[in-house]
Amino acid sequence: MRKFLNLFLITVSSILFICSCLYILKYFFDVWQTKKQSNLLNELSFTENITNNIDNEKQSEIIIGKVKTERMLKLEKLQLENSDIIGWIEIENTNINYPVLQGEDNSYYMNHNYKKQKSANGSIFLDKDYNFDLPSSNLLLYGHNMKNGTMFQHLLKYRDKTFYISHPVIRFTTNNEDVNYEIISVFESRVYYKSEKNVFRYYYFINAENEGQYNEYVTNAKNASLYDTGKSAKYGEQLLTLSTCSYHTKNGRFVLVAKKGLE
Repeated sequence: MRKFLNLFLITVSSILFICSCLYILKYFFDVWQTKKQSNLLNELSFTENITNNIDNEKQSEIIIGKVKTERMLKLEKLQLENSDIIGWIEIENTNINYPVLQGEDNSYYMNHNYKKQKSANGSIFLDKDYNFDLPSSNLLLYGHNMKNGTMFQHLLKYRDKTFYISHPVIRFTTNNEDVNYEIISVFESRVYYKSEKNVFRYYYFINAENEGQYNEYVTNAKNASLYDTGKSAKYGEQLLTLSTCSYHTKNGRFVLVAKKGLE
Protein backbone atom coordinates (compact mmCIF):
# COMPACT_ATOMS: atom_id res chain seq x y z
CA MET A 1 0.00 0.00 0.00
CA ARG A 2 2.84 2.37 0.92
CA LYS A 3 4.61 1.58 -2.35
CA PHE A 4 1.45 2.34 -4.29
CA LEU A 5 0.99 5.63 -2.42
CA ASN A 6 4.56 6.70 -3.17
CA LEU A 7 4.09 5.85 -6.83
CA PHE A 8 0.84 7.83 -6.90
CA LEU A 9 2.48 10.87 -5.31
CA ILE A 10 5.41 10.72 -7.73
CA THR A 11 3.01 10.50 -10.68
CA VAL A 12 0.91 13.43 -9.48
CA SER A 13 4.03 15.51 -8.79
CA SER A 14 5.38 14.73 -12.26
CA ILE A 15 2.11 15.75 -13.91
CA LEU A 16 2.00 18.99 -11.92
CA PHE A 17 5.61 19.73 -12.84
CA ILE A 18 4.96 19.15 -16.53
CA CYS A 19 1.81 21.28 -16.45
CA SER A 20 3.71 24.08 -14.69
CA CYS A 21 6.46 23.95 -17.30
CA LEU A 22 3.93 24.05 -20.12
CA TYR A 23 2.16 27.02 -18.50
CA ILE A 24 5.43 28.92 -18.15
CA LEU A 25 6.39 28.15 -21.75
CA LYS A 26 2.96 29.29 -22.96
CA TYR A 27 3.28 32.51 -20.97
CA PHE A 28 6.66 33.42 -22.47
CA PHE A 29 5.49 32.40 -25.94
CA ASP A 30 2.50 34.76 -25.62
CA VAL A 31 4.79 37.58 -24.48
CA TRP A 32 7.16 36.93 -27.39
CA GLN A 33 4.30 36.93 -29.89
CA THR A 34 2.84 40.15 -28.45
CA LYS A 35 6.19 41.96 -28.55
CA LYS A 36 6.72 40.74 -32.10
CA GLN A 37 3.46 42.44 -33.13
CA SER A 38 4.90 45.86 -32.32
CA ASN A 39 7.32 45.51 -35.24
CA LEU A 40 4.83 43.84 -37.55
CA LEU A 41 4.33 46.74 -39.96
CA ASN A 42 8.07 47.27 -40.27
CA GLU A 43 8.55 43.63 -41.17
CA LEU A 44 6.06 43.76 -44.02
CA SER A 45 8.01 44.00 -47.27
CA PHE A 46 7.13 47.06 -49.30
CA THR A 47 9.47 46.28 -52.18
CA GLU A 48 7.34 43.39 -53.43
CA ASN A 49 4.06 43.98 -55.25
CA ILE A 50 2.00 45.04 -52.28
CA THR A 51 -1.19 44.98 -54.32
CA ASN A 52 -1.04 41.20 -54.72
CA ASN A 53 -4.34 39.64 -53.62
CA ILE A 54 -5.92 43.07 -53.00
CA ASP A 55 -9.22 43.42 -54.82
CA ASN A 56 -9.44 45.35 -58.09
CA GLU A 57 -11.17 48.37 -56.56
CA LYS A 58 -8.36 48.89 -54.04
CA GLN A 59 -5.73 48.35 -56.74
CA SER A 60 -7.43 51.03 -58.83
CA GLU A 61 -7.20 53.47 -55.93
CA ILE A 62 -3.44 52.95 -55.82
CA ILE A 63 -3.01 53.16 -59.59
CA ILE A 64 -4.94 56.42 -60.08
CA GLY A 65 -2.89 58.04 -57.32
CA LYS A 66 -5.30 58.42 -54.42
CA VAL A 67 -3.38 59.50 -51.36
CA LYS A 68 -2.40 56.39 -49.43
CA THR A 69 0.62 56.32 -47.17
CA GLU A 70 2.97 53.36 -47.07
CA ARG A 71 1.54 52.55 -43.65
CA MET A 72 -2.01 52.40 -45.06
CA LEU A 73 -0.92 50.07 -47.86
CA LYS A 74 0.85 47.81 -45.38
CA LEU A 75 -2.31 47.75 -43.26
CA GLU A 76 -4.31 46.57 -46.29
CA LYS A 77 -1.82 43.78 -46.79
CA LEU A 78 -2.13 42.76 -43.13
CA GLN A 79 -5.93 42.71 -43.42
CA LEU A 80 -5.64 39.85 -45.91
CA GLU A 81 -4.64 37.74 -42.90
CA ASN A 82 -7.59 38.86 -40.75
CA SER A 83 -10.40 41.12 -41.93
CA ASP A 84 -11.15 42.06 -38.29
CA ILE A 85 -8.05 44.28 -38.33
CA ILE A 86 -9.43 47.81 -38.71
CA GLY A 87 -6.37 49.92 -37.95
CA TRP A 88 -2.99 50.39 -36.33
CA ILE A 89 -2.16 52.43 -33.22
CA GLU A 90 1.23 53.78 -32.20
CA ILE A 91 2.55 56.05 -29.46
CA GLU A 92 6.17 57.09 -29.93
CA ASN A 93 8.73 55.82 -27.41
CA THR A 94 6.33 53.29 -25.87
CA ASN A 95 5.55 49.63 -26.49
CA ILE A 96 2.17 50.67 -27.93
CA ASN A 97 2.55 49.82 -31.62
CA TYR A 98 -0.15 47.28 -32.49
CA PRO A 99 -2.87 46.31 -34.92
CA VAL A 100 -6.38 47.23 -33.77
CA LEU A 101 -9.17 44.65 -34.08
CA GLN A 102 -12.94 44.90 -33.99
CA GLY A 103 -15.00 41.81 -33.22
CA GLU A 104 -18.69 41.03 -33.03
CA ASP A 105 -18.46 41.40 -29.25
CA ASN A 106 -16.11 42.98 -26.71
CA SER A 107 -14.85 39.71 -25.29
CA TYR A 108 -13.26 37.70 -28.13
CA TYR A 109 -10.17 39.85 -28.57
CA MET A 110 -9.64 40.08 -24.84
CA ASN A 111 -8.00 36.65 -25.11
CA HIS A 112 -7.15 36.26 -28.81
CA ASN A 113 -4.36 37.85 -30.83
CA TYR A 114 -4.63 39.32 -34.32
CA LYS A 115 -4.16 35.83 -35.80
CA LYS A 116 -7.21 34.65 -33.83
CA GLN A 117 -4.98 32.49 -31.66
CA LYS A 118 -5.67 32.13 -27.93
CA SER A 119 -3.50 34.56 -26.00
CA ALA A 120 -3.66 35.85 -22.44
CA ASN A 121 -2.35 39.20 -23.72
CA GLY A 122 -5.32 39.56 -26.05
CA SER A 123 -5.35 42.40 -28.59
CA ILE A 124 -6.03 46.10 -28.78
CA PHE A 125 -9.64 46.27 -29.95
CA LEU A 126 -12.27 48.80 -30.93
CA ASP A 127 -15.65 48.76 -29.20
CA LYS A 128 -18.09 46.60 -31.14
CA ASP A 129 -20.64 49.43 -31.36
CA TYR A 130 -18.42 51.81 -33.31
CA ASN A 131 -19.86 52.24 -36.82
CA PHE A 132 -17.48 53.35 -39.56
CA ASP A 133 -20.46 54.07 -41.80
CA LEU A 134 -21.67 56.95 -39.59
CA PRO A 135 -18.87 57.62 -38.54
CA SER A 136 -19.37 57.58 -34.79
CA SER A 137 -18.06 60.37 -32.55
CA ASN A 138 -15.62 58.36 -30.45
CA LEU A 139 -13.21 55.56 -31.30
CA LEU A 140 -13.19 53.67 -27.98
CA LEU A 141 -10.23 51.28 -27.78
CA TYR A 142 -9.51 48.71 -25.07
CA GLY A 143 -6.32 46.85 -24.18
CA HIS A 144 -4.96 44.89 -21.23
CA ASN A 145 -2.57 46.40 -18.70
CA MET A 146 0.01 43.59 -18.82
CA LYS A 147 2.69 43.40 -16.14
CA ASN A 148 5.15 42.33 -18.85
CA GLY A 149 4.86 45.84 -20.33
CA THR A 150 2.88 44.89 -23.43
CA MET A 151 -0.49 46.03 -24.83
CA PHE A 152 -1.77 49.19 -23.06
CA GLN A 153 0.47 48.97 -19.98
CA HIS A 154 2.51 51.98 -21.11
CA LEU A 155 -0.57 54.20 -21.04
CA LEU A 156 0.12 54.53 -17.32
CA LYS A 157 3.26 56.53 -18.17
CA TYR A 158 0.82 59.39 -18.72
CA ARG A 159 0.29 59.70 -14.99
CA ASP A 160 3.40 61.84 -15.23
CA LYS A 161 2.64 65.20 -16.88
CA THR A 162 6.26 65.43 -18.02
CA PHE A 163 5.73 62.31 -20.12
CA TYR A 164 2.56 63.77 -21.61
CA ILE A 165 4.35 67.00 -22.56
CA SER A 166 6.94 65.07 -24.57
CA HIS A 167 4.41 62.57 -25.97
CA PRO A 168 1.17 64.47 -26.69
CA VAL A 169 0.28 62.57 -29.87
CA ILE A 170 -1.27 59.21 -30.76
CA ARG A 171 -0.91 57.96 -34.32
CA PHE A 172 -3.86 56.01 -35.67
CA THR A 173 -3.99 54.49 -39.15
CA THR A 174 -6.98 53.04 -40.99
CA ASN A 175 -7.72 52.21 -44.61
CA ASN A 176 -8.92 55.77 -45.13
CA GLU A 177 -6.43 57.87 -43.22
CA ASP A 178 -3.11 57.99 -41.41
CA VAL A 179 -3.45 60.75 -38.83
CA ASN A 180 -2.36 62.05 -35.44
CA TYR A 181 -4.65 62.50 -32.46
CA GLU A 182 -3.83 65.12 -29.85
CA ILE A 183 -4.35 64.08 -26.21
CA ILE A 184 -6.75 66.39 -24.37
CA SER A 185 -7.36 64.46 -21.12
CA VAL A 186 -5.73 61.81 -18.93
CA PHE A 187 -7.75 60.40 -16.05
CA GLU A 188 -8.36 57.55 -13.65
CA SER A 189 -11.80 56.01 -13.43
CA ARG A 190 -13.55 52.75 -12.67
CA VAL A 191 -16.48 50.61 -13.76
CA TYR A 192 -19.43 51.93 -11.78
CA TYR A 193 -22.31 49.98 -10.26
CA LYS A 194 -25.67 50.44 -11.97
CA SER A 195 -27.07 51.95 -8.77
CA GLU A 196 -24.52 54.78 -8.75
CA LYS A 197 -25.86 58.08 -10.03
CA ASN A 198 -24.23 61.20 -11.46
CA VAL A 199 -20.99 59.43 -12.41
CA PHE A 200 -18.95 59.65 -15.60
CA ARG A 201 -19.38 56.37 -17.46
CA TYR A 202 -16.97 57.18 -20.27
CA TYR A 203 -17.20 53.60 -21.55
CA TYR A 204 -20.78 54.15 -22.78
CA PHE A 205 -19.90 57.01 -25.12
CA ILE A 206 -19.54 55.99 -28.76
CA ASN A 207 -21.74 58.34 -30.74
CA ALA A 208 -23.21 61.66 -29.69
CA GLU A 209 -26.83 62.11 -30.68
CA ASN A 210 -26.39 65.88 -30.45
CA GLU A 211 -23.92 68.64 -29.60
CA GLY A 212 -24.96 68.60 -25.96
CA GLN A 213 -23.97 64.95 -25.48
CA TYR A 214 -20.64 65.52 -27.20
CA ASN A 215 -19.80 68.58 -25.12
CA GLU A 216 -20.84 66.79 -21.92
CA TYR A 217 -18.39 63.97 -22.64
CA VAL A 218 -15.53 66.38 -23.37
CA THR A 219 -16.32 68.47 -20.26
CA ASN A 220 -16.45 65.40 -18.01
CA ALA A 221 -13.17 64.10 -19.46
CA LYS A 222 -11.49 67.47 -18.94
CA ASN A 223 -12.81 67.79 -15.37
CA ALA A 224 -11.57 64.30 -14.52
CA SER A 225 -8.10 64.87 -15.98
CA LEU A 226 -5.11 64.39 -13.68
CA TYR A 227 -3.66 67.62 -15.03
CA ASP A 228 -4.59 70.38 -17.43
CA THR A 229 -3.40 69.66 -20.97
CA GLY A 230 -4.56 73.05 -22.17
CA LYS A 231 -6.37 71.27 -25.01
CA SER A 232 -10.04 70.58 -25.69
CA ALA A 233 -12.33 69.45 -28.53
CA LYS A 234 -15.21 71.03 -30.43
CA TYR A 235 -18.41 69.35 -31.58
CA GLY A 236 -17.76 67.45 -34.80
CA GLU A 237 -14.11 66.70 -34.09
CA GLN A 238 -13.39 62.97 -34.07
CA LEU A 239 -12.40 61.62 -30.64
CA LEU A 240 -10.19 58.69 -29.70
CA THR A 241 -10.43 57.14 -26.22
CA LEU A 242 -7.93 54.55 -24.94
CA SER A 243 -8.91 52.48 -21.90
CA THR A 244 -7.01 49.95 -19.80
CA CYS A 245 -7.24 48.43 -16.32
CA SER A 246 -5.71 50.27 -13.38
CA TYR A 247 -5.18 49.06 -9.83
CA HIS A 248 -5.62 52.34 -7.96
CA THR A 249 -9.08 51.07 -6.95
CA LYS A 250 -11.38 48.09 -7.45
CA ASN A 251 -12.38 47.75 -11.12
CA GLY A 252 -10.16 50.74 -11.85
CA ARG A 253 -9.49 52.10 -15.31
CA PHE A 254 -6.88 54.43 -16.79
CA VAL A 255 -8.04 56.51 -19.73
CA LEU A 256 -6.69 58.82 -22.42
CA VAL A 257 -8.97 60.98 -24.57
CA ALA A 258 -7.64 62.59 -27.75
CA LYS A 259 -9.01 64.52 -30.73
CA LYS A 260 -8.08 64.16 -34.38
CA GLY A 261 -5.56 66.60 -35.73
CA LEU A 262 -3.25 69.16 -34.17
CA GLU A 263 -3.92 72.81 -33.42
